[in-house]
Amino acid sequence: MRRSVLVGTGSALPKKVVTNSELAQRVDTSDEWIVERTGITQRYIADEGETTSSLATDAARRAIEAAGFEPASIDLIVLATATPDQTFPATATIVQHNLGCGGGIAFDVAAVCSGFLYALGVADSMLRTGMAKRAVVIGSETFSRILDWEDRTTCVLFGDGAGAVVLEAQEQAEGETPRGVLATKLHADGAHNQLLFVDGGPSTTGTVGQLRMKGREVFRHAVVNLADVLNEVLESEGLGTADIDWLVPHQANARILDGTAKKLGLPPAKVVKTVDQHANTSAASVPLALDQAVRDGRIKAGDLVVLEAMGGGFTWGASLLRI
Repeated sequence: MRRSVLVGTGSALPKKVVTNSELAQRVDTSDEWIVERTGITQRYIADEGETTSSLATDAARRAIEAAGFEPASIDLIVLATATPDQTFPATATIVQHNLGCGGGIAFDVAAVCSGFLYALGVADSMLRTGMAKRAVVIGSETFSRILDWEDRTTCVLFGDGAGAVVLEAQEQAEGETPRGVLATKLHADGAHNQLLFVDGGPSTTGTVGQLRMKGREVFRHAVVNLADVLNEVLESEGLGTADIDWLVPHQANARILDGTAKKLGLPPAKVVKTVDQHANTSAASVPLALDQAVRDGRIKAGDLVVLEAMGGGFTWGASLLRI
């Protein structure tokens, strides 16, 4: 059987760190208010010259180096983002050019905070069917550029960054413990558009727009949907929560992470949390957290890991991997 095996991870963050206290000088908020409601203490904000493509390129390059590959051997790039450099062409093509691996497949996926899971599912399908042999899957965002910095209920929640993984199609013999992407489950429900959205776009306002969110409603849906999709992806492989070594969830809010873990009966020690340092980096949050946990030694070869996320749309999904 051919499977998509994860062979490298990487991430990149802007140079500029903005603490809660610094943010409180700009909007009517405080460090205590933000920490109590979100668990966030700081975030990284892209400066002039730092873009979604530049962060994505850096993260991808580090993931390729970790895999021990040459960039020219990558024949598929799938980039998840809600903040592309341009309306078109796809930001993935810019990253492809930056890496020096032109001629293969490169495109963007738009599913907001669930984007990385959607991109992973697409790349996995293409590798399994032989359309490509080596893929870089990236989540990269400069969300700071679509925030309303006068709205303290949203601007304190988000940050910028990028994360990436390298997948390689590998043949695995029958009977051996399967590695790589074992299963992915994805969902969407457009009925909830107005709960988390950007109020602009090329075909409506002709502007980029700014992020709008009804936080209480999003929180309620997030805890239920994330727990349901995690159980769904585990059940598809005949597994339960007790079998998980690590959960790497979308880093939206510490309360959502805690609520989901409690609903699943999952020990907090098995949940990778980076929301305090990075805030919500949308499509970048899952691969950012994954890379950190791989590089600090928590996640090791052979571990069973679940990635999960929910974002505007609503979209949500989960992926089960054996590292």
